[in-house]
Amino acid sequence: MKKIALLFLLFSFHTKAQKPLTAILGAFSDEVKLLEDSLQHKQIINLKGIRFLTGELRGRSVVVALTGVGKVNAAMTTTILLMNWQPQQLIFTGIAGGVNPEIMPGDMVIAKSTIQHDFGKIDSTGMVLWQTFNPTDKSRNPLYFPADSILLQKAQKVSNLMKYKEIVGRKVKVMTGIVATGDVFVNSDEKVKELQNKVKADATEMEGAAVAQVCYELKIPCLILRSISDNANSKAHVDMNVFGSIAAYNSASLVLGILGNL
Repeated sequence: MKKIALLFLLFSFHTKAQKPLTAILGAFSDEVKLLEDSLQHKQIINLKGIRFLTGELRGRSVVVALTGVGKVNAAMTTTILLMNWQPQQLIFTGIAGGVNPEIMPGDMVIAKSTIQHDFGKIDSTGMVLWQTFNPTDKSRNPLYFPADSILLQKAQKVSNLMKYKEIVGRKVKVMTGIVATGDVFVNSDEKVKELQNKVKADATEMEGAAVAQVCYELKIPCLILRSISDNANSKAHVDMNVFGSIAAYNSASLVLGILGNL
């Protein structure tokens, strides 16, 4: 009976949602709190133990979910969502460690591309990065997954019009850049330098490129947004706890701005 009720709920949602659907993901609760609080006509659907919220934001039909931290969790949740809702596009929102020395906590990085910095081999020279590949035909994916050009353009258009929460009175800086993803929380000055030199990263986090890979394989337009909570250095664990909720709010604010312009 539960399965029948769930299928009916999904069917009802698709029947009502004639408008194009946007998927929004974040890794943990602070990253989507503003979006959940703003959601109208909210419905809760549980699939495989994952809680999905459907409704409307800024007049647009959406499905919102938490992935959990890390590439595997992010890829799993993304896949379940795409298989059940077939969204027109997907936006990932959340916090990240700043790698570019010109950005500080509170600033925003709109990912023009994402890369997995921990996929490859380790030899005597260090980490040698590999391209991921399609599991069926073995074709190589790009090393850097590009953002959807339309979503990227819309994010840039509205990014400087949004009201962000400032940190210590410093105006929020918004930039496009490269986001490096790995299954590690970077808390190291040495690793920051490596990410700068090896992949030209502006920020680092633990989910973005995994989500981008799934969307690339399944041909779903995708954009990764990151607000800086720390500088990924030896003080990162302290700064993230202090600035993380503000950074998460700023990223979610930009999502709302984008939705209003789709």
